[in-house]
Amino acid sequence: QVQLVESGGDLVQPGGSLRLSCAASGIFFSRYTLGWYRQAPGKQRELVGGITGGGSTNYADSVRGRFTISRDNAKNTVYLQMNSLKPEDTAVYYCNAKLPTPPRTYWGQGTQVTVSS
Repeated sequence: QVQLVESGGDLVQPGGSLRLSCAASGIFFSRYTLGWYRQAPGKQRELVGGITGGGSTNYADSVRGRFTISRDNAKNTVYLQMNSLKPEDTAVYYCNAKLPTPPRTYWGQGTQVTVSS
């Protein structure tokens, strides 16, 4: 049984910080590329960033320099550290695990991040 369980979403003031976690079970975690996505009301789901099994990262332009993705293979967990949060960061954040060969993709349930005064 594959599960991706997200946690850490909260209400935070502009300029604040949050760390999201996504704990995986039922997969060979170290083989997967991991991603964070978000979806705001009325908008399409977008890629926030990703991290490969080797630790290489990429980020959307909108979050680069403010957000950091990391992974702990021993804990089967991927993190999204979010700093200098802006109201436009408000969204449901989803984690994703992807294996290219054979194709496998799994999603977490999402966690709400609200940035507001």
